Amino acid sequence: MSSSFKDLLVWQKAHEFVLDVYRFTKDFPKDELFGLTSQFRRAAVSIPANIAEGYTRKGEKDKLRFYNIAQGSVEECRYYIILSNDLGYIKNSEIDKLLEEISKMLVSYMSKINQNSDY
Repeated sequence: MSSSFKDLLVWQKAHEFVLDVYRFTKDFPKDELFGLTSQFRRAAVSIPANIAEGYTRKGEKDKLRFYNIAQGSVEECRYYIILSNDLGYIKNSEIDKLLEEISKMLVSYMSKINQNSDY
């Protein structure tokens, strides 16, 4: 059992994703600062933040609620990657692969919690 949310591999991957998003959005056009750049960063930060908050919750329902919010933010970021690519701000980044890995891990984690709560 992990002693901190920082021990969770899914949180570590999500934190890595946030750092990547900050790195490549710093090169977005300045007129996107309060638009796409801000929205993308906010959604990215929401993923590990909700994983961390969910980790501290005692009940399965409460944990799942925060992990579901994190998963929603994953999907929001997935769209921002598509949009950024279509606008020419990023070029076929590896970041979408990392996001897919995070998504699969979250789904697996939520499934395990659901299985444990069925007993």
